[in-house]
Amino acid sequence: MKTIILAGGFGTRISEETGIIPKPMIEIGNKPILWHIMKIYASYNFNEFFLALGYKADVIKNFFLKYHAINSDFTVDLLNGNIETIKKEKLNWKVNVIDTGLNTMTGGRMKRFQNIITDKTFFLTYGDGVSDIDISNLLKFHQSHGKMATVTAVRPTARFGELNISDDSVESFEEKPQLQKGWINGGFFVFNREFFDLIDNDETLLEREPLERAAQMGELKAYKHEGFWQCMDTKRDHELLQKMYDAKEAPWVIDHSN
Repeated sequence: MKTIILAGGFGTRISEETGIIPKPMIEIGNKPILWHIMKIYASYNFNEFFLALGYKADVIKNFFLKYHAINSDFTVDLLNGNIETIKKEKLNWKVNVIDTGLNTMTGGRMKRFQNIITDKTFFLTYGDGVSDIDISNLLKFHQSHGKMATVTAVRPTARFGELNISDDSVESFEEKPQLQKGWINGGFFVFNREFFDLIDNDETLLEREPLERAAQMGELKAYKHEGFWQCMDTKRDHELLQKMYDAKEAPWVIDHSN
């Protein structure tokens, strides 16, 4: 199973960081959030990735081109230029780095892979959200219903405390609880190849006509994920994820590959 990751947007809502690097390259710990997302899939042995690049594509390309040098200890013999690796970080990942255009919309970026990914079924997600989602169960759910597309539905943590009010009396107070009503698009999609035909061109937003048409056709199912999910839209989101990681309380850091 192959995984497309949309990693080409401008990230304007976190412009404090994205003026220098693309949003998927903002670090949590000492690794980009893009790496963390890939690690989620890899922990379930889904190790082949197709990165749909756009804004500051060169930053992501250079990260993977120089990955071993950056993440390994080595000795350089300056007399002859020979390099001996002392300690190498080993990842069994195959990373396909594809520039899908600077101004291409999310659906258009996906469409660019129609002639590249020929498998019947594949994953797709965004380059700015992490979760403790069970990818194997997500795939099993998709295969069980036989429809064209599956979207992971999540209920994120509220940004502010939630008050349950009756006749001006606060019946309950929860500080930043998980939303109890309504589900939102959490990414972590599974698609069948037929979905490509619902995308017109580079200007198509995945979240508009293609997914709306799939829903109208009865071809879109929701995998309800009750666990942890967090996107990184703002500087506050980044600080929250970093704080969780530093405290070793990061639910998305999992490994089921062993």
